[in-house]
Amino acid sequence: MDDIAFSKAFAKELEAETTATRKCLERIPANLFEYKPHEKSMPLGYLALLVAEIPKWITVMINDSEIDFMTYPHFKATNTAELVTHFDENIADAKKALLSIKENALKDPFYLKRNGQVVFSASKREQIESTINHMVHHRGQLTVYMRLNDIAVPSIYGPSADERSF
Repeated sequence: MDDIAFSKAFAKELEAETTATRKCLERIPANLFEYKPHEKSMPLGYLALLVAEIPKWITVMINDSEIDFMTYPHFKATNTAELVTHFDENIADAKKALLSIKENALKDPFYLKRNGQVVFSASKREQIESTINHMVHHRGQLTVYMRLNDIAVPSIYGPSADERSF
């Protein structure tokens, strides 16, 4: 599949994951942002922000070709509405970037860096392909945190125990 067809298909797949992801983020109360189910776990607020920011990675991969995880600016959400708005903006920007792709643009390299040193490099296409899986993985973690806090888990790919629609 050429880069333009891939980008259109990927934008469509990203959109397919948007509704369920937004439903999860909308249910994360700010008073639980510091909650951790285990001392080795990341805080709920950081996990929710990670889910909200992964679509931004697509935009950065396409437009900037690199992410330095030591200097990457993270959004600071103080409430749920800000978190959801940030997610919506990142989705819109990612789709716009995807739909602006020119042929052969995704063959260019993407670099993951730490303090300016290259840690990993791959084609933009390879990296973009993994972002939805990465987001879905962390959304799954988010639903576990939700369950542990008695927050209703939305229907994602079918009914959940909290939202049965038979």
